[in-house]
Amino acid sequence: MTKNYRRRLNDIFCFSGFGLPALIIWASVVLVPFIYGIWITFTDWNGLAMQINYVGIKNYLDVFSDATFITSFVKTVIYALFTVIASNLIGFLLALAVTSGIKGQNFFRTGFFTPNIIGGIILGYIWNFIFSYALTAFGKSIGVEWMKTSWLTNPTRALIALIIVSAWQLSGYLMVIYIAGLTSVPKELIEAAYVDGATAFEVVKNVKLPLIKNSTAICIFLSISRTFMSFDMNLSLTAGGPYKSTELIAYKIYQTAFTSMEFGKGQAQAIVLFVIVAVISLLQVYFTRKGVDEQ
Repeated sequence: MTKNYRRRLNDIFCFSGFGLPALIIWASVVLVPFIYGIWITFTDWNGLAMQINYVGIKNYLDVFSDATFITSFVKTVIYALFTVIASNLIGFLLALAVTSGIKGQNFFRTGFFTPNIIGGIILGYIWNFIFSYALTAFGKSIGVEWMKTSWLTNPTRALIALIIVSAWQLSGYLMVIYIAGLTSVPKELIEAAYVDGATAFEVVKNVKLPLIKNSTAICIFLSISRTFMSFDMNLSLTAGGPYKSTELIAYKIYQTAFTSMEFGKGQAQAIVLFVIVAVISLLQVYFTRKGVDEQ
């Protein structure tokens, strides 16, 4: 009993020595600010005042009764829908291309993945220049009317531009996940399908796609959560304009807290966004585990 007790005590000390510092850091930079943020949602703090008044659930009621927040949420859903479809389709096609045995496939993998490495702020400013100056100059030189004016000055085209750039950036990251799934498909099954007379499209449809369900589920839910949290690209490319036509939910939270100085309401909006992303993440875990169990 004494030896077992000492051994357990020694294990506890060893675990504490390695795990406790990391736990303290995590609690300091994640848990404590999160709890503090929840507390702020029940106050009217403006970020500067020394006096903080308790307002109950007023901020949450204001969130769901705020027409501009609902509008931003709807725009975010539209943006997420088209970005998720486009980025997953492009990512899957790129993965098929670079796993087909073409020459220089490692070079192409690196090239397609590179946009994901560059920060969204930098990419946003680069594409802002392209849409505002390069594309318009090119349109004027060839006489194409719809290219003569900047897309970022038109509410509909600005949202389309945001979707295009986001899908372009995200597709390279999703490509890597699809590559992992495609390379795990047994070559014997693919060869057998070709022997049976299947076309390349039929092999993809009936052999590869069913066997990469987990990769597909991960890519879909990961892209959904990332699009709902999109902020840096929204800030640098369109800044929510024109006329707030591209003000996504994360950018709306920023505007509420740091421009309108309504930290309580802004934090309440952030909690709502956190719940949405958490639900998406839980669904991802559920469907991924379900796919593993079925296999």
